[in-house]
Amino acid sequence: MSVQQENQHPSSSQRASGSSFYTAMKILPAAQREAMFEIYGFCRRVDDIADSQGPRAERLLELARWRADVNALYEGKSAPRIASLAGPIRRFDLAREDFLALIDGMEMDAFDDIRGPTWATLDLYCDRVASAVGRLSVRVFGTEREAGTQLAHHLGRALQLTNILRDLDEDAAVGRLYLPREALAKAGIDASEPVAALRNPKLGQVCGEVVERALRHFAEADALMAHAPRRTVRAPRIMGKVYRAMLDRMVARGFAPPRERVRLPRPYLAWIVLRHAFI
Repeated sequence: MSVQQENQHPSSSQRASGSSFYTAMKILPAAQREAMFEIYGFCRRVDDIADSQGPRAERLLELARWRADVNALYEGKSAPRIASLAGPIRRFDLAREDFLALIDGMEMDAFDDIRGPTWATLDLYCDRVASAVGRLSVRVFGTEREAGTQLAHHLGRALQLTNILRDLDEDAAVGRLYLPREALAKAGIDASEPVAALRNPKLGQVCGEVVERALRHFAEADALMAHAPRRTVRAPRIMGKVYRAMLDRMVARGFAPPRERVRLPRPYLAWIVLRHAFI
């Protein structure tokens, strides 16, 4: 996406509409909902840069500009394209380092195609692109600080690992393979050619390790939410249930090609929202 295209962006709520994020966020009170839409809009705009097909140097330069904008906003200087974040930042005490961590994660994608990262690198990536967003989110939800940080740690990783398994083929088509190097090596799979790696008959073994780790994070997140005030975890509980259902369906489907993309029926999504929005 060119810089000109990127600047002509739809509103944050328009971008979120139709996503599972929107399904969870629309149950929030107005101030929280609008803050989450602004956070989501920021996330989408920097993610679009990382995922664009433009020259890497151009993408990295544009991410550096976003980093400068975040710093300017926190220093009380002009940052027009993210000025709408100023209100949520003040109201919910959103941390500068979490916005910057997200940009760090986008830079990991923009700098080079990730192929077979170590578990440690994959965990860092998940922290930056997912748990950092969670840390911003739990402040909006009003979760107690320490418990909220732990919830963001576990639920963010659970959601991102689920995304990685869901998007295997889409990522491979653009030269990326986020499955961990140690698991790939154990299965005798070469990560240098992502499309070829996904055809390996032992792929299910590798994905199984990622599933196990995601399930552990889901379990930790569920335990934390069980002890939190219900009003502060309604939205993350919905996100967790949606993504856990997606993961369960992927496991039932298996990971051998052809892999039909897992989608949850709208009535089922509506049931999840009704089940967890008001209790």
